Parts: sequence; C-alpha cells; structure tokens
Amino acid sequence: MKTLVIGGGAAGCFAAVQAASCGEEVILIERNDRIGKKLRITGKGRCNVTNNCDRDTLLANIPRGGRFLYSAFAAWSPQDTMDYFEGLGVALKTERGNRVFPVSDQAMEIVEALHSELKRLRVRIIHAKVDSLLKAPDGSCTGATSGQETIRADRVILATGGATYPGTGSEGDGYELVKPFGHTVTEIRPSLVPLETLERDCAEMMGVSLKNVTLTLRHGGKPVFSELGEMLMTHFGVSGPLVLSASAHMDKPGDYTLHIDLKPALTMEQLDARLQREIATAPNKELPGLLRKLLPASMVMPMIGRCGISPRTRGNSLTKAQRRRICEELKNFAFTVRGTRPLAEGIITRGGVATKEVDPKTMESKLAPHLYIVGELLDCDAYTGGFNLQIAWSTAYLAAHAGLH
Repeated sequence: MKTLVIGGGAAGCFAAVQAASCGEEVILIERNDRIGKKLRITGKGRCNVTNNCDRDTLLANIPRGGRFLYSAFAAWSPQDTMDYFEGLGVALKTERGNRVFPVSDQAMEIVEALHSELKRLRVRIIHAKVDSLLKAPDGSCTGATSGQETIRADRVILATGGATYPGTGSEGDGYELVKPFGHTVTEIRPSLVPLETLERDCAEMMGVSLKNVTLTLRHGGKPVFSELGEMLMTHFGVSGPLVLSASAHMDKPGDYTLHIDLKPALTMEQLDARLQREIATAPNKELPGLLRKLLPASMVMPMIGRCGISPRTRGNSLTKAQRRRICEELKNFAFTVRGTRPLAEGIITRGGVATKEVDPKTMESKLAPHLYIVGELLDCDAYTGGFNLQIAWSTAYLAAHAGLH
C-alpha cells in the first residue's frame, strides 16, 4: 500500500512513521525546508509532549471534540506516547500539572527522534507545497498535485495543521484542500491566546510579570475559569500562562472580565493588617511608597488611580474606608476583555474540519474515501498542558493503522 502524508508537523511525522512501520510505502510532503518547524518551538522550545494522565482527565481537558476523540485515545494513550519516545531514547520527565517534557528541555530532541525514524523506515520526504488533492469520479481521494508533480497513492493522510503560527507553515492550507470534497470548515479562531483589554492602564504596567496570583475569568459575572499561576502585563492587555489557559474557556468575545487576586494567600482582614503594619513602620510615607512594599513598582500608580485616592496621601491619613478600597483592589484587580489577539498569535487553532464528517474510529473522511484527516486540522482543541499534542499523536496513530484493517 502506498500512503501519502501531507504535512510534516507532529501529526504528519507520526502518521508517516506509524504507516511505514507497518510496511507501507510512505511519502511525506512538507512545505517547509525541514520537518517539525512548529514542534521545535512548542512549550517555549521545551515541547510539552503529552500529559501524564488517565483518559477521563484527558477528555475533561478537551472542551471541543472530546467525545469524537474517545476511540483515538483508546488506540493511543498518553502512556503510549511516553513509552514510544522513551523507546527512541528520549528521556522524559513529568512536571507540575502532569505536563511531560524531555529531560533535556529541548524540543529538538523530539523532532530529531521522529526524523531519525523517518530515515530509518525509508520514508521519502518531499519539500513542496501541495496545490490540490486528486479527486476520483467516485469522490475518493487518490493523491495530490504539487507544482508540476502529481503523486498518486492508495490513501492520503492530511495533517497540515491549523492557521496559527503562520511563520511555521500553518497557514490554513488544509481547509482549502478539503472543501472540494464537500467538507465543512467551522469558524477559525485562535485559542490559548493573549487577551486585549479595554482598560488603558495595562500599557503603564507593560512588562510586569506577576507570579503566584489567582486569575479568574468571568462571563456575565459567572466564573468560568480560575487558577493560580503566572501572567504578564503587556501594551495591549495581558498574556502569560494563566491568560492563555483562560482564553481556551472563552467562546466569542463579549461580556468577559478578568479578575486578578494579587495576594491569594491573604484574606481581606490579613491584608489590611499587613497594610497597617507598613503604615506603623513609616506613618508619614506617602501612598506610593507604602504600596511599593506590596506591588511591583509599575503597578503602584495604576492601583492608586483605581482606588481614587490622592497619591500625596500619607499612611497615617488613610481612613479605614480607603484602606478597605486598597485591599479590595489588591484582591480583585479587574479588566474588561475587548477581544483576543490575532489568529497568528494563538498557540492553537479553534475550529476546523467538522468532526461529524470524519469517522472517529479511523479518521477517514465520510465524504471522501481514502482521505484521512488528523491533528489540528480537525475541529478539536484542548486546554494547555500537552493535551493538544496528544490529540495529534492519537489521531495520527489511528489514521496510520486504519487502512490496514
């Protein structure tokens, strides 16, 4: 059997390796001059390979498309992923939140392991952009065209990725390739993406990195996400791990607010007592000097502005009501979400090929026989933590082995 895999990212490389290991003749087409370009930068260059969790936890972290992926995870689990890469000589470690990384903290180690397997299994790699898929009179997929070359195959595994990080080659090509077969592509939006805020004081705090804070995302006043961790103030709004996680819980922007508890370890009463201790130490110190003991310097004036207190106010002149106002802001520093950053800045793409048009047990298109659709091209996405890469490994595995049954 001759298998054509289009896309040399995580899902494409893994599908090619798995198909070739079953004795198939495999051709892999990658538009970049090297494979795994996006994989090299995942997890800030460390590559969060998977999440060391059970299937229930895995599914709970996939808000869109989890049920569709049940068979894929049954066929290839996070434990299978870990065993596989360790079998290739990549030592792995599990960190906070069960996130799995190479011990070396180098994403390149994952890419090189896959590349070595592609070479060992004699997978032919062509570096070119695919223009179109070949469609037979009966509607089946029989190959692809790339420039002047026509490549025919018994089946095609499409793994072109989403539309985020276009610099790595993910420009949404796959969405156009499947449309002639009648496939529906749901609305494409970014996920795991920084957020823009309406408030202007973010720009004053640009560059401030907050650690051990609790970020809560509310929709219409109702909490939809809350977690302790790190975040970053930017010229447009907010970013960092907590914000990226929160963005995955958003549907279309509208009536979302962000609430930062800057002192999650302290109650309002404990915080007021801390403030009073600072005042007792330097009763004549003006408010900015007092708050520098509690906040990063760049946050002091925005905080005072939000409290509506004159910055010339001395500590011993603060009223009980003013102290309470300061404590309220420290426990609930809020922003209004204006929207997400552009698609190109999202870590993953939300939306894609409608899963109702794909067989969940094989990843074969229900509209085009012999065409398999895997990875981020599908309308499935997960929270941060290695879950999205696990979707890539599992769907690729299922597609690679499906044609053999």
